[in-house]
Amino acid sequence: MAVSPMVERFVRQIVRKHQLTFPVLMDRGNAVAARFGLVHTLPDYLKELYLSFGNDLPKFNGDDSWTLPMPARFVVDREGIIRSADVSPDYTVRSEPAKAVMAVKAIGPE
Repeated sequence: MAVSPMVERFVRQIVRKHQLTFPVLMDRGNAVAARFGLVHTLPDYLKELYLSFGNDLPKFNGDDSWTLPMPARFVVDREGIIRSADVSPDYTVRSEPAKAVMAVKAIGPE
């Protein structure tokens, strides 16, 4: 699954546009991301840059906090224990999916 701070109509657009086959949950106000320490506030110069590219975060996220979550991937077992975590403050850096697949396999069969 994925988690996004975007409001429902924009989440639906992303799901359709990219033909996603997994659920995308909404995290209003980045509340869940904040509990994991993953939220950062954009500085003023980036707000202007984002707006110049048509990325109006207050519109997309339904609040004027100008916050975004850092990209993160967690593998959580059935007991709720995080078995693998990958986080980067740089949105262009993402871990290889194979690492998450290995973590899932290490948990064992259902």
